[in-house]
Amino acid sequence: MADTFNKKERNKKRQKKKRDKQYKREQKKLSSTKPPEFMYVGEDGNLTTQAPDPSLKKKISIEDIDVSTPKSEKSGESKFVKTGFVKFLNLEKGYGFIIDDESNESYFVHVDSLEGPIRDGDKVVFEAGRGPKGPIAVGVKLQS
Repeated sequence: MADTFNKKERNKKRQKKKRDKQYKREQKKLSSTKPPEFMYVGEDGNLTTQAPDPSLKKKISIEDIDVSTPKSEKSGESKFVKTGFVKFLNLEKGYGFIIDDESNESYFVHVDSLEGPIRDGDKVVFEAGRGPKGPIAVGVKLQS
């Protein structure tokens, strides 16, 4: 008895869905409002249904268009070379931290990246890089 009841309920739900779908189709036909078939992009980049007015179009000359980017001037100094001071250095553990003079950003340094003997408080020159956990200092040496 339970099976026949469930079958009847499922059949009723299926029939109701069909009727609802048919009703929606009919309502859509009666409303006769069609969504816009064409959309235009305005000067501000937004989509509109109105075509742009060609009389308001800006004139662009070929001289105004940059085909390529200008070459950057090569400077002798790399943007990754920085100066700073050693905030903390533990040679036994094998790491330390350097504070950048310009941005006061802290850089992690490993003892394998040291080029010469360095102690806490020394002024150093180093190359900035990116490590897995943040900024790192590479090629650290005393500032001359």
